[in-house]
Amino acid sequence: MAVWCQFAMTIFYYPSLLGYVAGTLAYVFDPDLASSGWWTAAVIVVAYWSGVWVSSRGTKGVAGLAGGGLVLGTLLPGALLVILGFVFLGQGHPSAAPMSASHLLPAWAGLASLVLIVNNFLSYSGMEMNAVHVSSLRKPGKEFPRAMFLAMGLVLVIFILPALAISWVVPADQLSLTAGVMQAFDAVFAGFGIQWLTPVIGVLLVLASLGGMLTWLAGPSKGLLLIARQEGYLPPFLQRLNGRGVQQNILVAQGALTTLIALLYAFIPDVSSAYWIFSVITTQVYLIMYLLMFVAAVRLRRRFPGHARGFRTPLLRSLCGVGFCASLAALLVGFVPPSQFGSGSPWVYLAIVAGGALGLGLVVPFLFYRLRKPSWRQPEVNPS
Repeated sequence: MAVWCQFAMTIFYYPSLLGYVAGTLAYVFDPDLASSGWWTAAVIVVAYWSGVWVSSRGTKGVAGLAGGGLVLGTLLPGALLVILGFVFLGQGHPSAAPMSASHLLPAWAGLASLVLIVNNFLSYSGMEMNAVHVSSLRKPGKEFPRAMFLAMGLVLVIFILPALAISWVVPADQLSLTAGVMQAFDAVFAGFGIQWLTPVIGVLLVLASLGGMLTWLAGPSKGLLLIARQEGYLPPFLQRLNGRGVQQNILVAQGALTTLIALLYAFIPDVSSAYWIFSVITTQVYLIMYLLMFVAAVRLRRRFPGHARGFRTPLLRSLCGVGFCASLAALLVGFVPPSQFGSGSPWVYLAIVAGGALGLGLVVPFLFYRLRKPSWRQPEVNPS
């Protein structure tokens, strides 16, 4: 179930990530396209299947695009946005968001005012995968915690400072969840008379997002392939590899679902609402995996206390308890419609989110377990 959730979250992650790509790419051609559901759906379909083609060719191109996208498409635009935001305020322009001490904390409107924080959990998703490199470190006891705290600090800086800069420039009631970054760049560049840079930044942000998508395409599907071959969870057709050793059939099957979900953008009137729904389903499916991970960590420490490990977490039960409670709280809060989307029916929202998160995260792996066949096992085949 944990491996499946890590894979299944990408089914909704790609539509939400590529929805952001569509909103960003719109500013390269026509900003009005950012609110078009058909444009968003078309970009998602084309971008995803292009990613499948690149991934099926092997991992070298994936690594190069992902590494370059981090620097050129994340760090550079983020730093530029923050610097220009400070210059914008320094020139005497008023901030679109109140910056007084009384507005330090958001207005409390019940649980609905906390729901958007659920998406912040997605900012840290995947950090647990770095634990596989512990055995490669010279001094894991010191180096691994240092690396994790450094990564945590970078996530905070990258997500908080540019978000503040956006709030200074773009009024909250005009902000798009998919194109908010480009709205801020466009407004700031217009103030400095360099609006021609907006499409350039859009291209860089798109490259970074596509690099992240390719990284996720290559990883979770490989884990699903391994467990499916060991236990016979998937039919042999889905376990086949292409000539380059890539699980292409799994990617194609996943792409069919992603395409169907992408088409929902064309039928949901508000693109930002669709983006949020897909994001929260992604987070909740991944949180199921985190709940299992925290329980498994405590269980392994209890059953094998003397097992030699590259890094031994102090206060493991306390840390896992905090992590489990935080993940469970975020999972439950995600079922509450956010106050920013109060115009729709809360029951429709609940049905979509619950059906997507619980159906995909719990029901589907249960069906795989019940329908597994011993004849589908292929543990002797090396997928690498």
